[in-house]
This record gives sequence, structure tokens and C-alpha cells, in this order.
Amino acid sequence: MRILSLVFLAATTSAAAETISEEIGRSGLAATEARLATLPSPTNEELFALAGLRFLGGVEAALQLRWETGVQADWSELPILRLPIPENPDARPFAPADFTTLITALDADMEASRAAIAQLGDKPFALDIRMTDLWFDINRNGTRDEGEDIGAVTGMALGGGRMFGVDVQDPVITFDTADAAWLSAYTHFLSGFSSVALAYDPEPAIQRVIDSSKAIYALWGDTPPNNAMDMMFGRQVDRAAMVLHALSKTPDPALAQDAHGHFLSMIQENRRFWSLVALEADNKGEWVPNENQVSGLGLRMPPGTGERWQAVLSDAERLLKGEVLIPHWRFGAEAGINLKKAFENPPAVDLVTWIQGEGLLPYAEKGPQMGMQSWRDFEDFVQGDAMLFAVFLN
Repeated sequence: MRILSLVFLAATTSAAAETISEEIGRSGLAATEARLATLPSPTNEELFALAGLRFLGGVEAALQLRWETGVQADWSELPILRLPIPENPDARPFAPADFTTLITALDADMEASRAAIAQLGDKPFALDIRMTDLWFDINRNGTRDEGEDIGAVTGMALGGGRMFGVDVQDPVITFDTADAAWLSAYTHFLSGFSSVALAYDPEPAIQRVIDSSKAIYALWGDTPPNNAMDMMFGRQVDRAAMVLHALSKTPDPALAQDAHGHFLSMIQENRRFWSLVALEADNKGEWVPNENQVSGLGLRMPPGTGERWQAVLSDAERLLKGEVLIPHWRFGAEAGINLKKAFENPPAVDLVTWIQGEGLLPYAEKGPQMGMQSWRDFEDFVQGDAMLFAVFLN
């Protein structure tokens, strides 16, 4: 009995000594999230970990569905769908309902992440995460395989590359209160994207292109094509056709307004993030550092980055609120398109009437036009890495 007690004590002590980061590295995102979700009184660190795991779990579920259906990283226009994943030699055919499933599940995971963040509030915490402990179980086999590390999936060489000024071989990030606001902002971005995608009900458009492509390939017979045009551009043309067919439908106004709210909340949370970062006096494993800190990833952040990025977001906020207008080549220098009105009463996309101007007249009005100076200043400031920084800073 004494021996059994000692064995039990040793086992529980070993389990207690394992950090959340180590647990993720050992058992994966889903298993760690499931354990944390059952805790009756989670610590502040555990609440943030729960929020982060739900965020990453939403990404993982999307990658798993892509792997299952063989959707590779050639949807470069869309978040999540552009991330590289290993190839599945036994993938089943992609069905239109899969896109809806992917987007709906992603939005649900973002909402669950925000629920944990709301429970956490502004309570202080410090959670160490070794970046190499993070991985996605893309093929659902429960083990960590090649191509499933976060660095391989995101395409970010941790501690190296153009954006990195310091070579950090094994980065450990100490996530804190400010980073909860950063995470919240990113969940709103992905939820906004999800609402826009679902507003246009893409399933019929996807099915239409799948059916037409089958009919086209049936015409080939046994003779190979006399050029490589389809091999080079066929998938891209089909994808563009899916998008344009979907956009040609009048979208759901409620979902469009929901997206508008998420994009505004993203900006508000990002602004809160920068205000909290500015107050930090420590300098340990920073995710996004202030001007007196160093990035735990080795990321090179020029002084003034936060200020310039906030100027970009401020312009975006004014655009979303209809305070400045989108210029149109036919509307002159004194008028433009009110984006807020377009979200409130969203239009179907008709390229002919949009280019000519008629289709956008319901949203056109007199007023100040949006400028691009803030973005150009930011682009010059980060020396050609504007889009990479934009993705990272959110």
C-alpha cells in the first residue's frame, strides 16, 4: 500500500511539474484545451491558454478539413486556406458543404476564444510558451509529424528571415495581459472574414464550378491537351469563378453587419493592445514589444512601429464608420463610396456596373476621400515588409 502511494505521489508530482507549453508539445492542442476546459477554477494563465488553444484549435480544424479534402495552399486570397500543409494521397473530393463547415467551425472557435478572454478580463498573468511546442495535428493521427510544426505551417522561420534582427534558435514567449487584447483582435478579424464569406452563401457557386469543370474535363477524352494552360491556370480560374459567382448574389445583410461590427471591434482591441504594451516595464520574451523591449522571436521592430500602425488602423476605422469615402474614378475629387452604407445594405458584386459606376451610386455621396498616406508611410517605414508586419501586428 505504501509503495502504491509513493507511485501515485510520484505520478501526480510529475504531472503537476509539466508546464502548459510542454503539455501542448506532448499531447497537442485539442487534448490540452479539453483538459483546461474542465477546470472548475482556472488560473489567469490557464484562462489565457484556453483562449489561445481555442484560437489555434480553430486553425487546426480548418487545416484538418483541408487535409481530408486535399485542398492545398493555392487559395492565397483567403486566410487559413493559404497556409501550406502536407499532401494527403488518399484525400476525398472536396464538397461545397465543406467550405461552409470550415468557415462556420472557425467562427465558433473564435467566439469560444473570446469567451475565455472575457472571463480573464484585464487580470494580470504571465504564461511562458516555447514556440517549438506548438504544432497542428493536420492528419488527425495524434502524433507530431513532419510539416505540422507551427513554423512550417505559418511559413515563419522562427528566429530567422528578413523581418528578424536577432537569431533566436528556441524562442520562448511570455504572454501577458496586453497579448490577450492582441488575441481578441485577431479573433474578431477571423470572425469578420467568416461573416463576409457566409453572407454570400458560396455553396451553390462552388457546386456550379465543380459541375462545369467535370463537364469540361469529360471533353478531353483520351487525348492530352496540346498545351499546359490548364495545368498552370485551371485551378486558379475555377477558384476565381467560384468567388465571382458567389459575389454576384445579394448577400445576407445581417451577416454583413455582423462582419462590420467585428472589424470595428478588431481595431478597438488592437488599440487597447498598444495602450497596454506601452505601459510594460519588463523585457522578457515579448510577443510584440514596445520601444523599450526586444521581441522574443528576434523580430526587428523599428521605433515608432506601433504609432504608424495605429495611424493605418485609424484610417481603416474612419472608412468603416463612413467618415471618409473610397475614391472612384468616375465620382470625381469631391465624392466617394460610403463603406458603412455598403455594410448596412450590402450589394451584389457586378464588375461591369461597379467599374462604370452605376452599381455603386446607392453608396456614393459627397465628402472627404480616404487617403493612402498612412499606409505608404508604414510601408516605407518597415522597408518592404509591410504585409508581413500587417499580418503579425493585426
